[in-house]
Amino acid sequence: MRTGPAVGHEGIFHEAAFYASDEEFLAVVLPFLQGGVAAGEPTVSIFGGHRQQLIRTALGAGSDVVFIDGGAHYRRPAAAIRRHREMLAGYVAGGATQIRITGDVPHPGVGVPWEWWARYEAAANEVYAEFPMYGLCPYDTRTAPLEVLDDVRRTHTHVVTADGQRQRSATYHAPRDFLATAVATVPDPVEARPPGCELSDPLPAHARAAVADLQRVAALGEDELNGLLLSVSEAVTNAMIHGRPPVRVRAWAEPSRIVVAVTDGGPGPADPAAGLMPAGGPGGLGLWMAHQLCAYVSLWRDADGFTIRLIAENPTL
Repeated sequence: MRTGPAVGHEGIFHEAAFYASDEEFLAVVLPFLQGGVAAGEPTVSIFGGHRQQLIRTALGAGSDVVFIDGGAHYRRPAAAIRRHREMLAGYVAGGATQIRITGDVPHPGVGVPWEWWARYEAAANEVYAEFPMYGLCPYDTRTAPLEVLDDVRRTHTHVVTADGQRQRSATYHAPRDFLATAVATVPDPVEARPPGCELSDPLPAHARAAVADLQRVAALGEDELNGLLLSVSEAVTNAMIHGRPPVRVRAWAEPSRIVVAVTDGGPGPADPAAGLMPAGGPGGLGLWMAHQLCAYVSLWRDADGFTIRLIAENPTL
């Protein structure tokens, strides 16, 4: 049985909250968590250090809330979706009729590109639709840019305030409508320079070799380099098979980073959520693999056609 504002609702109940202080954060999150525990529902908190500690301190020892490190969980959207779906399926198999999850979705205010997380927030309304999930996504208005807050309102069906007032989002867009519009894609600063390599209509093996040659500048870790090379191969193969000529590969390198842009003359995948799930029509599996393996992936369309940007970088300690 569903509880709280999700009573009578089927599938995911996707709610956003806005706060401007630690006190407002707790005023939103604590009732959500406490309500889930009181109802005997699986209740999960996925935040980074400071906010997670605020919650732990406020709840005290012995809470039945499940705590997951948000920094690790929200490294990549496709991986977060996979983990969420596995977790939700496990709880449902155990008899849960509602699962509450609240977490800290990254954005530029904390130094993380937004485009693929905006796609995540929109796609969540579809990829979790089969589960009785009550999701709460709090955003700090002190750090989240205005365009992010606007996208949050467009991707969540409901908004709740620190004083407990809840309303439907007046600007909510259905996932496919939101994803079909261009989420702002900001060029990587390295793209202002001439590329370290530029290829026209290369075979996947030639593209891999050209990008691998930039390792002399980047000195990526083995896993990061191999993941990028596999993603480049998949992107070029998709462009050759599913896109339109010409196929252009450009790559830039700097210490600890390589940025690759693969462009073809076609419109890109028909499914605007491609890459976030291991399906989505032609080329969907390759895009999903890239989203799992690269530090960042962005997709966009312009007068030149469809471009996928792949970024590999050494993790910071």
